[in-house]
Amino acid sequence: MDKAILALRGIRPVLAAVGALSLIQAAAMIGQALGLAKAVALLFQGGTIDEAIGPLAWFAAAWMVRHSAVWLQRLCAGRFAERTGESLRLRLTERLFERGPDYAAQAGSGRLVTLAMDGVDRFRAYLELTVIRTMDMGLVTISVLAAVYVLDIASGLILTVTMPVLIGFFILLGFAARRMADRQWLSFQVLARHFTDVLRGLATLKFLGRSRDYAAVVEQVSDRYRSATMRTLRVAFLSSFALDFFSTLSVAFVAVSLGLRLIGGGIGLEPALAVLLLAPEYFLPVRMLGADYHASLDGKEAWTAIRDVVADERGPEERVAAARISDSEARTSGSAARISGAGGTELRAAEKREEQAHSPAGPDTGQAWIQLSDVKVDGEAGLPRLDGLSSSIGSHIHKVGIVGMSGSGKTTLLHLLGGFLPPSSGHIRIDGLPLTEGTRQRWQQQLTYIPQHPYLFSATIADNVRFYEPDASDEQVMRALASAGLGDLIASLPDGIHERIGDGGRSLSGGQAQRIALARALVGNRPVWLLDEPTAHLDLETELELKETMLDMFAGRRVFLASHRLHWMKAMDWIWVLKDGRLVEAGTHEELLARQGVYRNMLEAASGKGG
Repeated sequence: MDKAILALRGIRPVLAAVGALSLIQAAAMIGQALGLAKAVALLFQGGTIDEAIGPLAWFAAAWMVRHSAVWLQRLCAGRFAERTGESLRLRLTERLFERGPDYAAQAGSGRLVTLAMDGVDRFRAYLELTVIRTMDMGLVTISVLAAVYVLDIASGLILTVTMPVLIGFFILLGFAARRMADRQWLSFQVLARHFTDVLRGLATLKFLGRSRDYAAVVEQVSDRYRSATMRTLRVAFLSSFALDFFSTLSVAFVAVSLGLRLIGGGIGLEPALAVLLLAPEYFLPVRMLGADYHASLDGKEAWTAIRDVVADERGPEERVAAARISDSEARTSGSAARISGAGGTELRAAEKREEQAHSPAGPDTGQAWIQLSDVKVDGEAGLPRLDGLSSSIGSHIHKVGIVGMSGSGKTTLLHLLGGFLPPSSGHIRIDGLPLTEGTRQRWQQQLTYIPQHPYLFSATIADNVRFYEPDASDEQVMRALASAGLGDLIASLPDGIHERIGDGGRSLSGGQAQRIALARALVGNRPVWLLDEPTAHLDLETELELKETMLDMFAGRRVFLASHRLHWMKAMDWIWVLKDGRLVEAGTHEELLARQGVYRNMLEAASGKGG
């Protein structure tokens, strides 16, 4: 049994119950053998049917008890596996939301969907079988062997000697099966990722007339998975054959020994029959464990992968900080806005508002004091996506713009601020508390994240708007849509806010989709908004219309807006300028213009005055 299973909540009472049922099952097996052996011996020695009825009734009662115990075992372990699987799926989903879009992009959404759906189901089957087979292997086997020793010591010695040989072959074949199962699970994940990607791009492929071409590609990937499955089955069948062969051979040794001694008068018929009936039962738990081992290997692989996703990556310092999350005395002083670039040059805002920076706003208000200390994020091949970023934003600064060329680290910085991406080194603090496992969830409950291409579900407009607030009324949804500039569109739809969009429904333009995302944010009414290039894919006219709507919505909220379109920056209270993953400038729009640095060069280039 995997040691990690012992850490599952509620496992110990289940193990105790299943273990007790295993002992009852073992006692019933022994009762079956003794009852049947006595009945056969009586009849063989000339006894009447009436004399054999008692032992046969004993055999029937033991048979019923045995199978009732087996049924109760499956019921107990099955319910526990069901509860644990649902809890694990919920925790996995929560953890994926905590880790955010950056992690989903790196890990592969197809792989994560497979883990959350098929992976959890396979783990559930693995958990149920493992609990039962492990307890049977330990308790039933030992109980039956003890009964055999009581009946015939010689047969007990034969069974004791042959069991390690059987287990040795099982282990050797198990290693081979494990390698094959690893390859099969990998092939299954490749198939799942590929299928998910094809489904996502199906509309585009159909538009380009290439959808039929990809049917052959999906068939090739599926065939590779079929081949991997067949290779695994070959090893599984070989393993099952080896277990059956050696267990049968061991029973044959016992039978020969009993027969010879029965002829010589060294043992009676009744104990000999009882031992012969118990010998297969002695090997049964091992054979069942071997059969289910191959059937549940995928579940074990899924369990390992799920644990990697939900793993707690906090260090000791972060755990201590998480334990102090409820402490409200952790407040820090500082200037209203201060940054120090990777080169160590400190830049300060002209105006410092100490009293506002000391406001008691905490992680629950959206107006917290935010500090980044020498933050670094490593990318692929160890190259930094952000390097040496240090800055602090006072609680009085509401709108923060993040500008830079493509690839400068704007999205990475937003993901850091949202707690979707842990820094490789350095710290992020919210009102003096590190943004770690303990504080992240409370902080993220205040966030609304609006990406460049917001995801709209194939559902009604109202259902899409209620994403953050499922209990919102139709009136709230309608007010939010009207504030987002969609009042006329809703009025023109036959079903209004209950009009279906997405697959099988009405298509929306990019601007309309973005407005629905804004309405979703309004209904959620969260105080901190993270916007990642929200208008980059829109034409200028649509963007300017949407800009007026969005600026009105920003009132009273903490906003972090990443954009390479610089006309937004005039409305920002503070601006961060990124270049090649480094924070090179910070200040207000006017301060950065007067500095005549990177920001001014970007403005001149955008307006056609620069290089």
